[in-house]
Amino acid sequence: MKILVCISHVPDTTSKINFTNNNETFDTNGVQFVINPYDEFCLTRAMWFKEKQGATVTVVNVGEANTEPTLRKALAIGADDAIRVNVNPTDGFLVAKELAAIVKDGGYDVVLAGKESADYNGQMVPGMLASLTDFNFVNGCVGLEVEGDNVTAIREIDGGNETVATTLPIVIGGQKGIVEEKDLRIPNMRGIMMARKKPLQVKEATDSNAKTSTQSFEKPAPKGAVKLVDTDNLDELISLLHNEAKVI
Repeated sequence: MKILVCISHVPDTTSKINFTNNNETFDTNGVQFVINPYDEFCLTRAMWFKEKQGATVTVVNVGEANTEPTLRKALAIGADDAIRVNVNPTDGFLVAKELAAIVKDGGYDVVLAGKESADYNGQMVPGMLASLTDFNFVNGCVGLEVEGDNVTAIREIDGGNETVATTLPIVIGGQKGIVEEKDLRIPNMRGIMMARKKPLQVKEATDSNAKTSTQSFEKPAPKGAVKLVDTDNLDELISLLHNEAKVI
């Protein structure tokens, strides 16, 4: 079984976010980048298939040279090889098209990708990738088993989980639950040293023309001041909840 894990290069969620150029450009100065958390869950599940069923695991990123340390971390976790498509990923459809070209060229059976990236939260790429490759698709996946060509997946729905049966090839949009946080792997020294010798292939984009562009960024409005109400003044509390907070 050949598995492709899509890796997004995203800011650490503890990073302080700023914008430059009249709020048109994301300021990367001082920002630490990591593997997208949803993708890391998927990579950990792929490693289970590698160890238990002898699968091969390739990681892929659509991005420029600054994303290679993130790919090297994925290799240190245990992926066999890596591919970087050399283009600035400014548009979800552009990313999906480039990933589709990699999938078709590589003959992969299972494509694992986080259901969304933790930076822009677009939730677009896995679905578009499945459409472009004509693969079966399960999104919001919290459980995955593969036996031969048969796939059993559990996906999160409103009010519970749904179990679906389908076949390979398949694109999975994964999230926490496909593995748990305690199962995530921290690269050890041996893995880091081996990652330096594993192949990382750079491919040029098939089409670098994005269909959309960012016009501006805007931070959320700062939180308002806290109003303290005396415990004996219930009328004022009710008035504030009704007229200002509008929750009653």
